[in-house]
Amino acid sequence: MDGQAKGTCVVVGAGPGLGEAVARRFGREGWRVGLIARTPANLERGVRSLVSQGVAARGFPGDAGEVSSLEGALETAAATLGHPAVLVYNAFVSIRSGPADLHPEELAAAFDINVVGALVAAQAVLPAMRAARSGTLLFTGGGLSLHPVAARAALSAGKAALRSLAYCLAEELAPEGIHAATVTVDGVVEPGTHFDPDVIAGEYWRLHTQPPGAYQTEVVFDAAWRPEAGGP
Repeated sequence: MDGQAKGTCVVVGAGPGLGEAVARRFGREGWRVGLIARTPANLERGVRSLVSQGVAARGFPGDAGEVSSLEGALETAAATLGHPAVLVYNAFVSIRSGPADLHPEELAAAFDINVVGALVAAQAVLPAMRAARSGTLLFTGGGLSLHPVAARAALSAGKAALRSLAYCLAEELAPEGIHAATVTVDGVVEPGTHFDPDVIAGEYWRLHTQPPGAYQTEVVFDAAWRPEAGGP
């Protein structure tokens, strides 16, 4: 473990797009980064990519849809890198189905990843954050929480619930010096576009750096988004 690092950031659902971009941004700021993902091969590729860019990154296999698996990965990450001062929940699953044809079991399984995993992850890191009276919980939201689409009923419901969860956590934890917020990405994440993952990752960093009393609960990253003056 790098004793000179500024802290530990753990990203749950660290894929090659936005998840790794957020990890890269915190790594660029001098943080240790833990990546949690279900597929070991993808996890190893992500870690190699980040390390090659100078990020102090480690990977921890874990399934966001399985409580014991996710808790175990977060416990191992904390034991290896130190208790996370920042948690980023970026895991999701999408099912192409309208509500009339969506099986209840499919909705429940999707909800486990899209929402329940976020609660499990937050509860896992909160004891250390509460003891320190500081910390940041950041959730990757989606435009479907604002504009639900029938063909994506499961993810629409999940992102709406995740947004509500983030707001509830923000209300409960702000008096304790813990910042909970959601970045609602209302568009397709793609490098070189308005929705470039590295640009969006800057909003995660900006939210983390907001001081107590100036916490922002949500950033809506849509076609109308413009960087704040003086922002990072």
